[in-house]
Amino acid sequence: MKVVMSGGGTGGHIYPAIAIAETIKANYPDAEIIFTGNPQGLESKITTEAGYRFYPIECRGLVRSLSLRNIKSAYLAVFSPMKAKKLLREFKPDIVIGTGGYVCWPTLKAASDLGIHSAIHESNSVPGLAVKMLSGRVERIWTNYEETIKAIGHPEKSVRVGNPLRNKFTTVSPEEAKKQVGGGRHYDTYIMSVGGSGGAERLNECALELMRDYIAKRPDIFYVHITGRRDYENTRKRFAEAGLDKYQNIRLLDYTDSMPCYMAAADIVISRAGALTLSELALMSKAAILIPSPNVTNNHQYCNSKVLADNDAAVMIEEKNLLPGVIVEKTDKLVGDPLMRRKLSRNIKTFAYEDSNERILEEIVSMTGIAPTKNYGK
Repeated sequence: MKVVMSGGGTGGHIYPAIAIAETIKANYPDAEIIFTGNPQGLESKITTEAGYRFYPIECRGLVRSLSLRNIKSAYLAVFSPMKAKKLLREFKPDIVIGTGGYVCWPTLKAASDLGIHSAIHESNSVPGLAVKMLSGRVERIWTNYEETIKAIGHPEKSVRVGNPLRNKFTTVSPEEAKKQVGGGRHYDTYIMSVGGSGGAERLNECALELMRDYIAKRPDIFYVHITGRRDYENTRKRFAEAGLDKYQNIRLLDYTDSMPCYMAAADIVISRAGALTLSELALMSKAAILIPSPNVTNNHQYCNSKVLADNDAAVMIEEKNLLPGVIVEKTDKLVGDPLMRRKLSRNIKTFAYEDSNERILEEIVSMTGIAPTKNYGK
């Protein structure tokens, strides 16, 4: 089997693509899988580090103002599908799969024009512009939320499959993960905070406050914060100026390929509320403090968080309410209340979609007619 994957811009679009690729490889060991996306995009680095061939096809999103950038974006929207067609004619894939972000537009448009089997996956409850534009062209639409099917408007070819997750999120045990991230030393509580693949400046500020005013006084707690590459240098400078680099129980990272391990180890996770992150938290049954980004389409992170908070499945703090001391107060309350942590953990697990990868595999088999050669459904 030959497969082309495309999706990028953020980890929320890239990691589902890698998860699908892993599932294909597990069931078709001889499968050839390549990725397309922007050469300067995060997808270029992540997919090549995961061991896949990457083919650059530049594409840009439009900005919502008068800008010369829109001229280049319009040019690429016309000519990048031509480059994608050339690649597809040469590679001859059995199926092309997109996972969102404007970078998948040229490859999926080219697949549609050439009559190649094609599908797109939408992780978020509110479909992105690329998914909306491609919905009439692709053969199948896979969603994480039922309401997304209604928003896209093609129920006849849409199916809810959940969010595909990388195998490591289901194979790492909390006990082993704690040993790995703690360097062999035991801590009473493990906490992780992360602002997403691109980072979040406000969460980085919260993390510094939490480290300075709370974690530094609690040697029984292991704490790791992942800044995102964009704001790492600034955060690291402030981290050092506060003298936080001398504490063995505090770790500051810009990015990690070991996210499943850190999340498995964590008793408490502090994060944004993107769809992929919530799927990971639910699958791994984690007590979470969610700080939804106010800078997303249709405020969908707040909507996601509120559903969990209303079901006692997470603690939600709106960014506008992040006054000094709030993050310390909420974290300390969870650290000191293991019963509450277990309640949140138990309730968020009910939101997990545990067979997403298998559902997508079944879709691929149905579309291509190519039977797996190994481990069907695994």
